[in-house]
Amino acid sequence: MNVGFIGLGRMGVGMAANLLKVGHQVTVYNRTPDKASELLKQGAKAASQVSDACRGEAVITMLANDEAVESVAFGKNGIVQSLPAGAIHISSSTISVALSEKLMQAHARADQRFVSAPVFGRPNAAAAGQLNIIVGGDPAAVKAATPLFEAMGQKTYVLSESPKAANLVKLSGNFLIASAIEAMGEALALVGKGGVDRRQFMEMLTSSIFSAPIYKVYGGLIVSGEFEPAGFAAPLGQKDIRLTLAAAEELSVPMPLASLIRDRFLTLLAQGGENLDWAAISTLAAQDAGFSDRS
Repeated sequence: MNVGFIGLGRMGVGMAANLLKVGHQVTVYNRTPDKASELLKQGAKAASQVSDACRGEAVITMLANDEAVESVAFGKNGIVQSLPAGAIHISSSTISVALSEKLMQAHARADQRFVSAPVFGRPNAAAAGQLNIIVGGDPAAVKAATPLFEAMGQKTYVLSESPKAANLVKLSGNFLIASAIEAMGEALALVGKGGVDRRQFMEMLTSSIFSAPIYKVYGGLIVSGEFEPAGFAAPLGQKDIRLTLAAAEELSVPMPLASLIRDRFLTLLAQGGENLDWAAISTLAAQDAGFSDRS
């Protein structure tokens, strides 16, 4: 397929590279052009502006937040203005439910198609084509986009004909991951202050009752204290929990744990943790306990 890719952060670079590997024609755009250099060596074409990445059958956006997506979608010479009739905007960004609905309506008015396809996985999974892709959209559009999903991910979950449903699921999943990080931080603070080797404790848990990848990956990060470079930066985690709470408020669903985790992120950011991985919220429980041993 002839596809545009907008947003070449640590996730986007890997995703675009995998499209190139299987033979798709990829035109890439990033606000900072030098981030495209490696992809250009692999055969990608460079777009000098957003509209140049919107000439094909589809365009994929992988951007940090609602503001960035709105800018490229609704700005002058943006996606809505530039995408051909019938072409597909695939949004892989973690955005609000409200923005997903707004994008669907705008693309429908422009005779374009919109599919939400946020992903689960860190940059190493993106580079390896091992993402889990959560999809919502019109079945015909989803079918047309499936070759792209197959190139970027290990499994695609088509959940709904409504794009915003995929965004709600993605936010809910990130809430669960953040909850696991907070819970591990608290448990490790408890056993650590009680004299138990934290690494041994985590190895025991992740080889027995908590063997899921989330506990293995994040448990390893927590006990090692390796929060830089960030695979998923703390401000993005804070953003996702904020969007989760906004969706919960719209649906009248109390989420007291999400409110606690929001405050954890705010505390981390207030203490200068902007460049740390979001797993660094786990350190706050140890601080509360007056325990600083990182062994």
